[in-house]
Amino acid sequence: MARFAVIGLGRFGQTLARTLAKNGVEVVAIDSSRDMVDEVRESVTLSLRLDATDEKALQAQDIDTMDAVVIGIGEEFEAKALVVAALKKLGVKRVICRAESDVKAKILRAIGADEIIYPEEESALRLAQRLVAPNIVDYVELAEGHSLVQFEAPRIFHGKQIVELDLRRKYEVNLVAIKRRMTAKGPDGKVVYQEKIIDVPHPTDVIDPNDVLIIVGADENILRLPRG
Repeated sequence: MARFAVIGLGRFGQTLARTLAKNGVEVVAIDSSRDMVDEVRESVTLSLRLDATDEKALQAQDIDTMDAVVIGIGEEFEAKALVVAALKKLGVKRVICRAESDVKAKILRAIGADEIIYPEEESALRLAQRLVAPNIVDYVELAEGHSLVQFEAPRIFHGKQIVELDLRRKYEVNLVAIKRRMTAKGPDGKVVYQEKIIDVPHPTDVIDPNDVLIIVGADENILRLPRG
């Protein structure tokens, strides 16, 4: 089971922690505020009140075993920088941190952040989608809570007809198109890749291993789709 930690339980952090937990992954939620920790206690695997700038406190929670740690702290840049440094010193393999400007992003990357997110560009739900379902390759928010995504066909779909997948009944999402990667020979005889759009998929169309499915639905339902 995937394991994630979320440090900083403001609106962004709480939404992220709850969304990840709803999708069957282990979530450790961390904040220095008892009230914030209590807010998510019933929704996550473990909620902890601790100072995340304290390296020893983080080490005691086996933070280095997490698949990723997301720092959702808001405006407190110095605290974010200290947390990034502590996490990388402890050997956390993937540290994702919020930044409010390009300058701050550069500093956080120099300290060791592996990935920067800008709060005005990426919502907590979208980040949860990327963490839980890395085969989502693109995302467009259509309205609050509803999206259009490009979703790499998981192995369990390969070789099956669309009608067999029964996406509308099982997951309450709609397949609107398929992007199919095909090979052909160029003028020089070399293999080239071409992309074909199947914009009106038929129930008997069979899913190929290289297909990207274009799907519309509620975010919570999209996150229920098979992974890998």
